[in-house]
Amino acid sequence: MLDLNLGANSKDCTGLSRRNFLRVGGLSALGLTLENFFRAQNAASANNPAPAPVQRRNVNCILMWMQGGPSHIDTFDPKPDAPAEIRGEFTTIQTRQPGVRIAEHFPLLAEQFDKLSLIRGHDPQNGSHGVADHLMMTGHRFNPALPFPCFGSVVARERGYRENMFPFVQLGRNIDRRFNGGIGGFLGDQFNPFEVHDDPSSAAFRVRDLSIADEGDRRRLERRYSMLQEMDRYQRDMEANQAVQARDAFYERAHTLITSPTAKRAFDLGLESDRILDQYGRNSLGQSCLLARRLIESGVQFVTVTDGGWDTHVNNFRSLKDRLLPRLDRAYAALLADLHTRGLLENTLVVWFGDFGRTPKVNPSAGRDHWSTAGVATLGGGGIRMGQVIGATNAAAEVVVDNPVRPQDIAATIYHALGIPLNTWYRAQDGRPIELIPTGRPVRQLIG
Repeated sequence: MLDLNLGANSKDCTGLSRRNFLRVGGLSALGLTLENFFRAQNAASANNPAPAPVQRRNVNCILMWMQGGPSHIDTFDPKPDAPAEIRGEFTTIQTRQPGVRIAEHFPLLAEQFDKLSLIRGHDPQNGSHGVADHLMMTGHRFNPALPFPCFGSVVARERGYRENMFPFVQLGRNIDRRFNGGIGGFLGDQFNPFEVHDDPSSAAFRVRDLSIADEGDRRRLERRYSMLQEMDRYQRDMEANQAVQARDAFYERAHTLITSPTAKRAFDLGLESDRILDQYGRNSLGQSCLLARRLIESGVQFVTVTDGGWDTHVNNFRSLKDRLLPRLDRAYAALLADLHTRGLLENTLVVWFGDFGRTPKVNPSAGRDHWSTAGVATLGGGGIRMGQVIGATNAAAEVVVDNPVRPQDIAATIYHALGIPLNTWYRAQDGRPIELIPTGRPVRQLIG
């Protein structure tokens, strides 16, 4: 099944399950599923015509989205000298960057810290789930009348398809759609991500619409496609018009993608060695990061890796120690090291962040609650300056006291690294002009 705009099944402290509100069904008779997607893309061109080709840096992006809001104190902005009710249960370790210490549960990542830069001055400007998914992934505050496109959708809009691969892929369900997080917004549904919801660490992992179960299914698909071609040839003979020619192009692209060996190989983790599978971690986050690397290699230009469970109101330290931090440590470190070894890091921006920070004081349930005035983010690769620590919070990790970086500035930095001008203009469905990032500015320490 091709899911172009789906909510997540995971729950956060709101107790609400995300509902799927747009689903394009599986391969139907004549295999028209992907064709409808491409038809929608063409129909939207009146509002947002494709830009003239320009020379851009060939930089792709992997965004690691930690839904729920990671604790900045218990990850990358520890406060070892603060009182116990603030510093929490973890000690710190030294990274490869002199004087930069992080939580003790990141031993592998500490060795890769020369391949990223750390934003300790991140000011999330928000402490609410849902709207955070929109704000952090667009650089715009949520506006119910005008949903803005996320980073991947803008990349899809600006660059289009390459090597018979979708430009924008989302791995996992952990994005809150209630406030239009992670979608194409006013650009249109045709720029939503191609979503892969199954767990890539599962033995039964398959990508719907790209996984034809057996030779019988393949023969049926080819018969349907042949029938469709015959019907179209007949119609072309009867009425030679542009609409028929355009439809032919839609069918052709859909069929090419479904049957593309490149796509099938990209999603086939069985082609990786046991050593690499173990290096990333045989869990959903680890194998998603490995899959993201394979997709980037195969022509996908923006991959969002989603991970849930970071809304740690209760048993914060046990959740982090037993599950969240070890998985992240292994997967993130492996991704940076693997991209570097393969010569891909210079042209692949890797970004990590979540909804917001968490309360400096531990609550009575041994958890940390939402915190809107301090958080943390990391960026590496993609031509940005690495080994930087930008900004700082006060001694209690409550507020940013040096070099504040807003979500708008992170967005501007991402677009700058990807070669997309910040003054790019689009038109909303009602015709009004919309600037890509009117208030954000790239973080100067990362682009100098």
